[in-house]
Amino acid sequence: MQTVLVAAAILTFLIGVAHSALGEAMIFSKMRQGALVPTHGRPVLHTGHVRILWASWHVLTLFGWAMAAMLLRLSSAETPHADVFLDCIATAMLAGAMLVLFATRGRHPGWLGLSLVAMLIWFA
Repeated sequence: MQTVLVAAAILTFLIGVAHSALGEAMIFSKMRQGALVPTHGRPVLHTGHVRILWASWHVLTLFGWAMAAMLLRLSSAETPHADVFLDCIATAMLAGAMLVLFATRGRHPGWLGLSLVAMLIWFA
């Protein structure tokens, strides 16, 4: 078992937890009117826009958890083309980190976590 990949998987999972929990607390709780799916975004966003923003937010978390599961699997077994899968995941994490860094001018800490995951994978 590759401990570094396990660490990358755990960090990826925790980033997903933080992403969904903090998004709910800091963004969507203000847009919710008693229902599970938030709908209040006026005057800027219409109800449909808020709904798809909420769904997309949590889909991103699910994709991150899928990557964490892949990292766990790749850490514990010989898999054909594992290097390709790991490079794809690491590159996606680094690209996401750079997007967050650029879009927030470094003010959002997500870029640090995503960069760390990419580095852990490349050093495995």
